[in-house]
Amino acid sequence: MTDTPSLLEFPCKFPIKAMGRASPEFETLVRSLVLNHAGLYPGAEVTVAQSGEGNFLSVTVTINAESREQLDRIYQDLTDCEQILMAL
Repeated sequence: MTDTPSLLEFPCKFPIKAMGRASPEFETLVRSLVLNHAGLYPGAEVTVAQSGEGNFLSVTVTINAESREQLDRIYQDLTDCEQILMAL
């Protein structure tokens, strides 16, 4: 971890997007990995978008982020998962 100051003020509303190949379980996978570390932001929904040809999905989970370390753990879990091609 780094001691660089964060531009975010915690707690805050923070959208996390993960993209991967379209499959019936992809949304559940992303939701599970993210919500393992944080709760949904009050009033937020998980959104899913399909690519133009339907080959890929993007799943956005808006969380109530508590710290930079928490976000680091979420992104580490997402990037470690081979079904996830990209996380933003």
